[in-house]
Amino acid sequence: MTTATSMTTATSMADALTQGQTTSTQLVAAAIDRARRPDSAAIMTTVTSERASYQAGASDRRRLRRARRSPLDGVPIAWKDVFDIQGTVTTRGSASHLHDEAATVDSHLVRRAHDSGLVTIGKTNLSEFAFSGLGINLCFGTPTNPLDPELVPGGSSSGSAVAVARGIVPLAVGTDTSGSVRVPAAYCGIVGYRASPRRYGPQDFAPLSETLDSIGAFATTVDDIIALDRVLAPASTGRRSLPPRFVIPAGEWTEDAAPEIAADFAAIIAELRSTGADIRVRHLSSLATAQELMDRNGTIVGAEAFRLHRHRLDSTMPIEPATRRRLESNARTADSIAPVYAAMSGLRTEFAAELDDATLLCPTVRHSPPSLSDLRSDPARYDSANATALRTTMVLSYLGACGITLPATISGSGPGAGLLLSLPSGFDNALLAQAQRVMAIAPGPARHR
Repeated sequence: MTTATSMTTATSMADALTQGQTTSTQLVAAAIDRARRPDSAAIMTTVTSERASYQAGASDRRRLRRARRSPLDGVPIAWKDVFDIQGTVTTRGSASHLHDEAATVDSHLVRRAHDSGLVTIGKTNLSEFAFSGLGINLCFGTPTNPLDPELVPGGSSSGSAVAVARGIVPLAVGTDTSGSVRVPAAYCGIVGYRASPRRYGPQDFAPLSETLDSIGAFATTVDDIIALDRVLAPASTGRRSLPPRFVIPAGEWTEDAAPEIAADFAAIIAELRSTGADIRVRHLSSLATAQELMDRNGTIVGAEAFRLHRHRLDSTMPIEPATRRRLESNARTADSIAPVYAAMSGLRTEFAAELDDATLLCPTVRHSPPSLSDLRSDPARYDSANATALRTTMVLSYLGACGITLPATISGSGPGAGLLLSLPSGFDNALLAQAQRVMAIAPGPARHR
């Protein structure tokens, strides 16, 4: 019989279950063991061992009856601690919620996963209130970047990214408002997918910005992301394929990249071109205008986070110093943000027209993950690093893009920036197909499969 530790992807686990080479009970027991190790303490906020064991046993019984609920029935999964899981406290990564009442029902998507046979092993750590791209957490600890423990893991869905990168689970779900799935996936060297908003139905997780919040997923392969999407997404319509045409945005999105990131990006682009892909560098006025608007007036995320959490500034409830700084820095954004809201719909339409069925291609982030020690000792550097990490992904969220980041280090010299593919909202099927194509033909991303 195949051992649980020899399988690292959701699809390989599903195949082994189908062939009778292992059981869900064995897979889940191994996942729980990994989640409970001392070096996983900052990754998981809650391990739902009793629930997971029950779900795994039920999955094994269904398999014996040939009554599987989905191709991923019996596969372990973890959830960012903004989703309600019955019987657990939804902490939102904050000490201020540690003593809240436990959830009485599962969030919508958790229930859908359960109904599809996926086995919930617990909830993962995050930046406080999901309001940072760095992944640092003072209450639960900061998940260790598996590529370099001296570097930040990225956030806000830090625990979900590290849980997958470390092999605790093959799949984890996060949320992505400004880049909270795409950034940690890039920093940790795995695949991270931001779905179009409401692709998976009601968004009943703890919000940060209801205008821009979306759900995302982590895995080590695009195939696993596609398998999960097929299970969780309702029957969807829309483009399922696009021609191999790509647009690289001219301007800061590539020109501001650090030398090592620019070199890896250029090498992958060269490989894609060598296979016949049509890749052109173009100025996108929608992208430039959106960035100028946010630079001048602030961000929707900042404004809505301030409205949601402003009461904490005058409260005795504990919040992290960095969270307080971000909230205070957005106190005036709520008054200046109107032009950003007003332009959003038109710019999204312009963005789709400018791409014209091509896929946007750029580095996910422009600089390698910063050092934890540097950020802890310098608040100004901390705040600057947070803004820099999210600058590319934030503007694409504003433009409504779905996106997927692929591991992009060819040199192998350390954490890369990720290779980000983006398409307009609703083009998720085409985006995932393009990502699968790129993984198959570009040696940099494929090396990490």
